[in-house]
Amino acid sequence: MKLTSIFTVALIAGAMPLWAGSAAQITPEPVIAAPPPPIPVQTGGDWSGFYGGIQLGRLDVDGTGAADGDDTTFGLHAGYDYDFGQFTFGGEIDTDFGDVDLGGAATVDNVTRLKLRAGYDLGRTLIYATGGAARVDTSLGGETGEFLGLGVAYQITDQFVLGGELLEHRFDDIAGSGVDADATSLNVRGSFRF
Repeated sequence: MKLTSIFTVALIAGAMPLWAGSAAQITPEPVIAAPPPPIPVQTGGDWSGFYGGIQLGRLDVDGTGAADGDDTTFGLHAGYDYDFGQFTFGGEIDTDFGDVDLGGAATVDNVTRLKLRAGYDLGRTLIYATGGAARVDTSLGGETGEFLGLGVAYQITDQFVLGGELLEHRFDDIAGSGVDADATSLNVRGSFRF
């Protein structure tokens, strides 16, 4: 009995390390560091500076009586914008050239505009309102009027901008002829920023 008790105690004492785990050294799991926070990416949106470019569009003239017509126009524009953060303000001069026949009563040769524009900077997109003075040159003569409009511009690259503009014009008594005209222009514009 004594021998059995000693044998049992020895067996239990020898098995204790097996119950506690293996005799192999436990290596801790490697600690994986968290990735660094993302670096902010420049999304564009600096609209400050000079720009210039070309435009292609449509001019629709609704004049007194039968003096109506529309045709394709092409033109040039140049201006300067200043970006105040989320708000931009600038000025521009542009000219559309065309040959809009007003029902045989006259033709519109070009429209030149002196613009102020103010917009909201959405990063690479600029939405703006514009207005100012416009001069129409026709076969009857020239006349100065006013215009208002809306536009949008998108920076394809930091230097190239693609946009569109819708303008409403009003000209009264063109060259003293008694002919009044409302004109709508819609242009697609490509600009290079300097």
